[in-house]
Amino acid sequence: MLLTDQEYIRFSRHIMLDEVGEAGQIAIKQAHILIVGMGGLGCAAAQYLAAAGIGQLTLIDHDNVEVSNLQRQILFTTEDVGGAKVTIAKNKLTAINPKVKINTFYQSVFDLNLTALMPKVDVVLDCTDNIDTRYFINYTCLKAKRKLVSASAIQGQGQLISFDFAQKGSPCYQCLVPEKVSSTRNCSSLGVLSTLLGVMGSLQATEVLRLILNEYQILNQLLIFDAWQMSFKRLVLTADPECQCCKHPIKG
Repeated sequence: MLLTDQEYIRFSRHIMLDEVGEAGQIAIKQAHILIVGMGGLGCAAAQYLAAAGIGQLTLIDHDNVEVSNLQRQILFTTEDVGGAKVTIAKNKLTAINPKVKINTFYQSVFDLNLTALMPKVDVVLDCTDNIDTRYFINYTCLKAKRKLVSASAIQGQGQLISFDFAQKGSPCYQCLVPEKVSSTRNCSSLGVLSTLLGVMGSLQATEVLRLILNEYQILNQLLIFDAWQMSFKRLVLTADPECQCCKHPIKG
């Protein structure tokens, strides 16, 4: 697969980077990224990935746009209220980059065969805010030995971590969060700074591009961003020998 003349122009600022170059941009063009959740994180990540030249995006979300989403879910406008998030996102991402192929699933991730999608996907983005969903995505990626980039944002703090489950001995998301936290701890109940979603979604997109370009230095490291202090911390995660997911997998 080669780049067209128009793609050379469009992605010239990437191509001139030593870390990307023509080969890297071709790798980006060939990549297929799955995004679960088109809320604040998914909106930001999807826009940057489409603009960066990702070849294929698959979007999963069962929600419609609500007025309260507009504070942080920047793909959507007032006119979009009531519409399916994935449908509106597809139209707007296509406007950003008509060359990206976009697949949509207007349904819960629990209601589709996520495992069947895995062989076609290079990296999965968990942009959800529900612990049951996060556990499910983590387990599915683990079984399929896929790369997973997970982010969260609540109040003024964001977290980012990525895994490559093809690597032997990799920890997983459940090693980080072994106990289910209360489902009431989310943006709806505790609030969130709007721009924090943009920061964390952009970091997710950045990590996806890094992984496509074979940059694996921060795998299994929890990045914590405090918006109020404008500070970052990084913690190394190791596999939990008692993990119910990666060390004692659920049968089925």
